[in-house]
Amino acid sequence: MPTANEPAPEVDGRSTRWDAHKAQRRLQVLDAALAVIEQHGPDIGVKQIADRVGVPRPVIYRHFQDRADLDEQIRAHVIGSLMAELAPTLRPGGTVTEAIRRAVDTYLGWIDRHPRLHAFLGAHTREATGGSRVVASTKTAIAVEAGKLFAAVLTRFGKDPDLAPSLAVGVVGFVDATVNRWLADKRRPLSSARLAEFLTVSIWSLMSGNLAALGVAIDPDQTVAELLDA
Repeated sequence: MPTANEPAPEVDGRSTRWDAHKAQRRLQVLDAALAVIEQHGPDIGVKQIADRVGVPRPVIYRHFQDRADLDEQIRAHVIGSLMAELAPTLRPGGTVTEAIRRAVDTYLGWIDRHPRLHAFLGAHTREATGGSRVVASTKTAIAVEAGKLFAAVLTRFGKDPDLAPSLAVGVVGFVDATVNRWLADKRRPLSSARLAEFLTVSIWSLMSGNLAALGVAIDPDQTVAELLDA
């Protein structure tokens, strides 16, 4: 390790260029994987990805530890696509009902456009480790953001915000379980529009019911800004 009087060792430019090349190739592989999944479904092979990139199959494994690591990185890339659309709705505007419906519509809209990518998120994740860590961490991150909003509302009304994280986890878990059940039912007795309405009403009922139990009454037609400034 260099001392304060010694110059730092020079960085080999060739190494830096190689790191950039590897990062670019990894992204190329992940983009190709998403394209292959969109075309063929969640049960894809590494050779299909390699063919899409235009490299031999062994080249893929130079950039990933094994197939499990590749799959997990693909899931992270899929979630990046989802969150690019969903994240802005976690900073809601408009009325309470409009904010809920906007988030629901965005989520269901992404699934409607990318059903095979959504299916990949749940494919082959029932392992001894308890499933995909990146999927679990994303659900946690969404619950954390929702929990902050619920906590802000409770605090504004002088209530203890300790219930907020549990309420947020309950909402996220409910939506996830309901949507997965709907997707698994090939009969699809509910249209996506009816499902969106059901989820909007259910989320509102879950929120308002728990807030009412704490002595907080809110109007679904009240704006989020007004609610937080109450």
